[in-house]
Amino acid sequence: MDNHNAEPHQAHGGSLKSYTIGFILSIVLTIIPLVLVMNHMLNTTATLVIILLIAVLQFAIQMIFFMHIKEEQKPRYNLMALILGLVILVTIVSGSIWIMTYNAVAH
Repeated sequence: MDNHNAEPHQAHGGSLKSYTIGFILSIVLTIIPLVLVMNHMLNTTATLVIILLIAVLQFAIQMIFFMHIKEEQKPRYNLMALILGLVILVTIVSGSIWIMTYNAVAH
């Protein structure tokens, strides 16, 4: 008999509690910027900074509670693919901004 698969298979997924916490945090992190913008509670720069910070926080919440990045066993292919995607995204966005800013032709 072959015993190399003696360990039980672990289900890759979260519990109802984990999904509920993630969902509630996502809703709260969506409502906060909405309230700030709709009620003009802060100036434009402060509102923009808070929106960006909450977006990063919400990204982390999505990765932890729904994509299960923290539960991944080694080798961490999903995490490596995520990092590669982020590097490509940052390269494209920063390169586009750089080209639009410094490639203006003076007449």
